[in-house]
Amino acid sequence: MFTNFWRISNSGFQKPVDIIAETVAIGFIIIARLFGGFEFLELYVFDTFMRIRPQENPDERILIVGINEDDIRNIGQYPIPDGKLALLLQELQNSQPVAIGLDIYRDLAVPPGSKELANTFKQAKNLIGVETIVPDISKRKVNPPPTLLSEQLGFADAVPDKDGKQRRALLGASNANDEWRLSLPLQLARIYLEKQGIKLDSIDGDEYGMRFGVTELPRFRSNSGGYIKADAGGSQTLINFRAHPQPFAIVSLKDVVNKKVLPEKIRNKIVLVGIMSPSAKDYVVSEAIKLKNYSKDPLIYGVEVQAHVVSQIISAVEDRRTLLKTWSDGGEYLWIVFVGFAGIFLGRSINSSRKLVLTIGIISLILVGISYQLLIFGWWLPIVPSILVFLCNGLAIAVFSKYDEALRTRIQDRQIVIDSVFETIHGGPLQKLSMILRNLDGDEKLDKQILSTDLRQLNQELRQVHILLQRETSTNGEIFYLRGEQQLNLQQPIHEVLHQVYFDVLERNHPEFKTLKIKIVNFQRLDERNLSIEQKRGLCRFLEEGLTNAGKYARGMTRLDIICKQEQGFNVIRVSDNGCGIQESNREHQGFGTKQAQNLAKQLRGKFQRFANSPKGAVYQLIWTARKFNFWRL
Repeated sequence: MFTNFWRISNSGFQKPVDIIAETVAIGFIIIARLFGGFEFLELYVFDTFMRIRPQENPDERILIVGINEDDIRNIGQYPIPDGKLALLLQELQNSQPVAIGLDIYRDLAVPPGSKELANTFKQAKNLIGVETIVPDISKRKVNPPPTLLSEQLGFADAVPDKDGKQRRALLGASNANDEWRLSLPLQLARIYLEKQGIKLDSIDGDEYGMRFGVTELPRFRSNSGGYIKADAGGSQTLINFRAHPQPFAIVSLKDVVNKKVLPEKIRNKIVLVGIMSPSAKDYVVSEAIKLKNYSKDPLIYGVEVQAHVVSQIISAVEDRRTLLKTWSDGGEYLWIVFVGFAGIFLGRSINSSRKLVLTIGIISLILVGISYQLLIFGWWLPIVPSILVFLCNGLAIAVFSKYDEALRTRIQDRQIVIDSVFETIHGGPLQKLSMILRNLDGDEKLDKQILSTDLRQLNQELRQVHILLQRETSTNGEIFYLRGEQQLNLQQPIHEVLHQVYFDVLERNHPEFKTLKIKIVNFQRLDERNLSIEQKRGLCRFLEEGLTNAGKYARGMTRLDIICKQEQGFNVIRVSDNGCGIQESNREHQGFGTKQAQNLAKQLRGKFQRFANSPKGAVYQLIWTARKFNFWRL
């Protein structure tokens, strides 16, 4: 009863247990991602991909006037006084730029020259000044220059991530008075594109959506790409930094006021004026940019970030340069699930550990390459959880499944051994013992010699049971045991191991081998790329059983054919004789060896056959495909 229960539970619950084990990893990866477990790695990979993109051309439509350390030293005052800024802006206006963005706070006057700067602000209609609308840590914000009109204002608030790096830009947001404001880069892009007849519009159905003509600016969401529950307030977008060590022309304040910058470099350009001095500390960290000298903490000045945002907007509209987009949450998680099941499929399809590792490695590199190429085309995929779930299911779950399968195979083999021992004891020693007891009960004058002979025979049969158990349970890793202490290494080519099994069995003292006159032996290399150690052990048992049956029961045998080779795309192991053949009474009998052979054929997705030879004799044969590719094994 308990044996039957074990068999039912072992076969009936195999599929659900496998399914649960193989989907746990997918569920764990998804849950870990939902709680932000991979956000740091996702952002790191994103930065790396952005940094190693193919180099682009500089954007010649933008000029940066960077006030550097030499400028501050020459002026002898910081902040830069209003008079110097007024002189700079007047020189720029003389060369007729499309727009000027002053990325320097000027909510308070910095004399001398405050009156001149106020007049310049009033006269320069293409000038955009800056303010902040989001309070900083001290809950303070910077007011705009008082003499600029509201349409000449743009905020300069940055949106750093948790690691302090800047990867996204705030394009529009409401201030403390619930008034909608645009950022400095968006204002500059608006002025430039309006000159081309392209206006800034909203997107139907999205109150924060923006577009220029047919070009929509992708909105950043709280779970976009690798982000999890990020602050997506206002209208934000991912920054597609221009991939070039020096993407914009940069000149100094001194060069402009001394007329060393040709008017052609300013005319019809977008000019950004900002501080580019380390002492002013107006910079952010970004590892997504190309630098001439990449350091541990790559710094980019605030005015450069503004230039990158302006460039990506006007380049998307005029040049169809890609903007960074992400899949929906559902699409990303469906992708992770798909990749996870692809890993399960490969792990179950490839039995060779070396091939599995190689295949998983190659496909992982392909996934990384696909993600990189898609990012170049503007799509950010969740690469980290995809690779992790693929590796986990492809390698870890595959190892577990193969161990589980090997364990089940051993259990099935042990069950066959138990059944065989039961049949052997019941059909031999128990019957002999029962006969001896009947003779003792029925004949008080039983001959002692007959009794002694019967007891010796009983002892021999019991010893045979012991030998059977010892052989079938004494498997040690990669070793197959023959008679006595003889061992075969299952790591050797299987056709060589089978050849040694053949030699060993033919040397045994089986009665029908004495009449043998002709032996046709053909051992050739088999396709063993997908054979496990347990399956190799089973092949050795199969050949040993087939030869032993011929030696014991093929009465009158004079010819024995042993074939081990590939035939028409199949591996074949065949033992055929010309003895008395299969008795009709034994044709449907399934003994120990037959059950083992059937179990082995099932594992190999092959076929075991035992049939009559022509014109007489028996054939004992196992066939399985030489190029086995096991599809879904649930």
